[in-house]
Amino acid sequence: MRKSRIRLFAATGAALAALALTACQDGTGTTDEGASESTATAATDTSSGASKGDATSNEHGQAGGAEAAGGGGGSTDTGKNGTTGSTGKGSDKSAGTGSSTGAGSDDGPETRVACNGSNTTVTAQPVSRPVNHMLITVKNTGSQPCDLTYYPVLRFDEMQWVPQPVEASKPQSVVGIDPGQSAYAGVLLASADGSGDGGTTGHKLTVGFQGLTENSDGGPSATPSLPAKGVYYDSTLAVTYWQQSMEDALTY
Repeated sequence: MRKSRIRLFAATGAALAALALTACQDGTGTTDEGASESTATAATDTSSGASKGDATSNEHGQAGGAEAAGGGGGSTDTGKNGTTGSTGKGSDKSAGTGSSTGAGSDDGPETRVACNGSNTTVTAQPVSRPVNHMLITVKNTGSQPCDLTYYPVLRFDEMQWVPQPVEASKPQSVVGIDPGQSAYAGVLLASADGSGDGGTTGHKLTVGFQGLTENSDGGPSATPSLPAKGVYYDSTLAVTYWQQSMEDALTY
């Protein structure tokens, strides 16, 4: 009876040992070894990824450095600008601006002078239409543009009065004449209906020029020739403001 119990205990112990060995192989032991291998693999992958990231970063950094170095190299390129120390596109724009400024500086402000007897030729010629009218022409013979202000101041022979201007003929702005060009003024010599008085014939005409203010001296006067028989005028004698065109001058 005692031997049977000993054999039973021995068989039971062997069975338990077999079960323990099976559990160790199928469960914990196998799982532990797999986890260790996975963890090692993951660590390796992570390490590899970091290494690749560092390499990529280094490559970008080196590329950036190369680009920066290239930009620095560009700064010494004179190119079409003929200047050193300029950088990239910015230097091109700066050169363009400088070129424009240089071109603009060549065109200075235009110098204008007053028109008078020293830089013009003046003619006075009676016209058939309108009747009793005369046309005064001023041609710029100088090298600079000149301006005519207000109206011509006329004086026949030794007359003691000044013909009045036709106010309706006043232009919107000062009349300017470029070199070689002309401007005009019309003169009403006598009334067409004979209403004027004190009619007489003038043989000499003096044309005066005004300055920037009305009735001021504008410089040397002119003495254009008159027809040999002279020019008849009366108390209605009047003159237009300076006009840019002949047609405007003879309208009044």
